[in-house]
Amino acid sequence: MAVQPVVSVQPSMFRSPADIKSEVWSSSIFDCCDDMNICCLGFWCPCCQRCQTSTDFGECFCLPLLDIFIYWVPVASLALRSTMRERYRIRGTMCNDCLLVTCCTPCAWCQMARELKLRQRPLLLVNVPSPVQNNMHPPQAPHPSMSLQPMPVGLYPSAPQ
Repeated sequence: MAVQPVVSVQPSMFRSPADIKSEVWSSSIFDCCDDMNICCLGFWCPCCQRCQTSTDFGECFCLPLLDIFIYWVPVASLALRSTMRERYRIRGTMCNDCLLVTCCTPCAWCQMARELKLRQRPLLLVNVPSPVQNNMHPPQAPHPSMSLQPMPVGLYPSAPQ
C-alpha cells in the first residue's frame, strides 16, 4: 500500500484589484483656493467647516471639537482623515496623515472637505411609473391577495377579528 502525500492548502484572503489603494487625493494639500467656499469657511470659521465636513462624512458633528482638548496631535482630525483615505482607497500612510493634520491642520481639513464635495453624488430616486388610465376601460379590481390591510402594530399584534 502506497502512502499518499498530504497536501494542505491554507485559506488566504483574496484581494481583488479594487481592494488595492490606487486612488489619489482629488486636490493637493495646498490647493485651498480651488474651492473658495470651502477656503473661506475654513479660514473665517474653521470650527464650522470641520463640524460640517465631519457631518458630511457621516460622523458626529462635534467630533472635530475633541481636537481642542489634546494639544500634541489632533487625534480626531487624524482619525477622520485616515478613515476617509481608507474608505476611498486613497494612497497614503498613517504617518503622512499624522504629519499633515499636525502641521497643516487647516489645509488638511480643506482638502478633506474638497474630497467629500467631489465624491458626494446626488441621490437618484427612481419612481415606478403609474399605469396610464384609459377612460374607455373600467379600472380592474386588485387581486384579492394584494388588498390593502392595516399592518399590526406592536411586538405582539392582536389576532384578526
